[in-house]
Amino acid sequence: MNAFAPSAPFTTEVATRQWLTRLAETAVAAVHPDSLLPDQLPPPPAGRTVVVGAGKAAAAMARALETAWQRHHPAAELSGLVVTRYGHGERCRRIEVLEASHPMPDELGERAARRMLDAVRDLGSDDLVIALVSGGGSALMTLPAPGLTLHQKQAINRALLRCGAPIREINTVRRHLSAIKGGRLAACAHPARVVTYLISDVPGDDPTLIASGPTLPDDSTPQDALAILERYAIEIPDSVRRHLVADDSAPRPDAGDFARDEAVVLARARDALEAAREHAEREGLEVRVLGDALEGEARDLGRAQARLALERQGEIERPLLLLSGGETSVTVRGDGRGGRNVEYLLGLFETLEGAEGIHALAIDTDGIDGSEDNAGALFGPACWARARAARLSPPDYLARNDAYSFFAELDDLIVTGPTRTNVNDFRAILVLPRSA
Repeated sequence: MNAFAPSAPFTTEVATRQWLTRLAETAVAAVHPDSLLPDQLPPPPAGRTVVVGAGKAAAAMARALETAWQRHHPAAELSGLVVTRYGHGERCRRIEVLEASHPMPDELGERAARRMLDAVRDLGSDDLVIALVSGGGSALMTLPAPGLTLHQKQAINRALLRCGAPIREINTVRRHLSAIKGGRLAACAHPARVVTYLISDVPGDDPTLIASGPTLPDDSTPQDALAILERYAIEIPDSVRRHLVADDSAPRPDAGDFARDEAVVLARARDALEAAREHAEREGLEVRVLGDALEGEARDLGRAQARLALERQGEIERPLLLLSGGETSVTVRGDGRGGRNVEYLLGLFETLEGAEGIHALAIDTDGIDGSEDNAGALFGPACWARARAARLSPPDYLARNDAYSFFAELDDLIVTGPTRTNVNDFRAILVLPRSA
């Protein structure tokens, strides 16, 4: 279809919601491990091949790797273990799949991290380690640095998630409080060669930030981590402060053993956005990608994009799709429920005030928005009247950080279950011409 036909598919609210849902499904499918890993396999080494990994996509990556390995290298040895979030597991035959807590780390995640270090310890130069890394790995593969406790890491992690810090700062702190992140897993595996496959959930797709870079050293310092904690006035136990002042254990990027290693980013937010863009353009829509690495307060981004949608609506003659990705933040001040995608949508909803012809959807591509059971939500103009009839006040719900409850009352939550991939947020605003 080369031009938009007015009869398709936005003639009713229901049809429009279905179209937006299919668009999101197209975006998520484009970044699933099943379509990414089979063509990227390294050749078998002379020695052993050990698989380790962590993240919300880790189990699906392990299954895709195992299936392709069996097809291409049926006689080659393959073993190992990965850890993913509870409920995100997959059945594998050669690679053990463990489950642990996210976003708050737990003892099972600590146990999984210790087992990974044990799995790669004492390997030789003829051996190969394949690391499968995706977003969520920081919490799932948690191992406190010597002298620190899991309880301390949990408290600092909780404070970082609530203060609105961007993910690059959160993961900088995580790396320097860890015995496995920041390249330490690879350092333990050397002199074996380490090949890392990554599905990126971080704005900018810096491999050292994805799951806090367990196989990739970085240039940040413990002093950087200390400065971040102080900037957000996060309580720092004495043992944590002493560790950050004195620690010099992180491997440096110029360490010789890392020269043989390789890192491959398999999927990122812009891949999901590109799939959605192609889908919409085939149906004759105008598409504008606002960015794949947007950060900042979720509600503020929603308000800004609402103003842009209203401005553009008066200029267009055919439907316009505004797409964006990245990872926003939520500064938690209330006691409500909700993740950054529903908070973004509520800021958008509040600013649009039921404007005709504007629909929106926002999800986390892993299927879990924050720590709730929904991937995100969607709404259209008719939702404004329904919200008023139900006496739902967007400012009140925003003040409580309770966007989940707001959209639950309207029956507008999107519940997909785990998608087993993770390139972070996918946001779509459909703007119809005012004459439509």
